[in-house]
Amino acid sequence: MAKPPYSPPGSRREVRGALADGLVGLAETPNDASLIDDLLQRIVQLTADLVAPVSYASVTRTRDGAPTTVAMSSEIALAVDLAQYADQTGPCLDALDVGVPVAVPDIAATMAWPRFREAALGLGLRASLSIPLFAGAGVPVAALNLYGHDPDMMAPLTDRVWTVYDPERTRTGASDPPSSDPGTEELVSGLIEAFGVRAVIQQALGMIMHQRHSTAEEAYLILRVEAAETGRSLIETATSTRQHDDRPIPGS
Repeated sequence: MAKPPYSPPGSRREVRGALADGLVGLAETPNDASLIDDLLQRIVQLTADLVAPVSYASVTRTRDGAPTTVAMSSEIALAVDLAQYADQTGPCLDALDVGVPVAVPDIAATMAWPRFREAALGLGLRASLSIPLFAGAGVPVAALNLYGHDPDMMAPLTDRVWTVYDPERTRTGASDPPSSDPGTEELVSGLIEAFGVRAVIQQALGMIMHQRHSTAEEAYLILRVEAAETGRSLIETATSTRQHDDRPIPGS
C-alpha cells in the first residue's frame, strides 16, 4: 500500500480511519481478551503503511516475564527489537516500563543502548519512537515501536505524539506542532480518542472503588464481570456506571 503524500504545513484536517479505530478499539478491549494481539497486528501494519515518516513498525509485549515482539511490519523491525531484548534495555522496553513515549531522534548519537544503536544503524535506521499502548484496564499492555530512516521526518511525528501524552507540554508552548502527514494525524487522532476512552473507564473504576471500598484491581474485575453479564462492551458499561453513579453495584 502506498503512503499518502504529505499535507502542506497548516493544512490540518480531522482524520478518523482504520488506524484510529484500531487504537480506540484497543483502549475499549479488556486486557485479557484474546483479540488484543490481532488488534496490535492491525495497528502495526496500518502504521507502517500510512504514517509517512515510519519505515518499519513492531509491537513489544511482556510474556511470561520476558519481552517479545507480537506484531511487526518487517523482519527489520524484529531485528532491532531483538537487539534490545538481548541487552535487556532499549527504548521499547523503557516505554513499556514507564508508560510514556521514548524517542531516539538521532540513533547515531545515543550512548544509552549500544546493541540497539548498533543494530539500528546497521540496518540504515536513524530515528525511532516507542509509544506505550493501553487496553481496558488503563495500564500499558504494549509498546508500539516506530523506526525511520529520516530523522527530520520523524521529528514532527514525535512532537505530535508527545502533545498527547504530556498535557503540560501542550500548555507551555512546545505544543501543537504543525501537521506533518495524514497518517501522523490519524495516529494522533486515534491516541487522543483512546485517552478519552481510558478517562471514562478510569472514572467508572473510581466510582466503583468509592462505593465498594475496593482496590483498583477489584474495581476493574467488577466492571469486567458486569460487562460480560450484561452483554455490553467495557466502555458501554463504564459509561453507564458514570451516568448512574448512585446505583447499587452488582454483588454489593
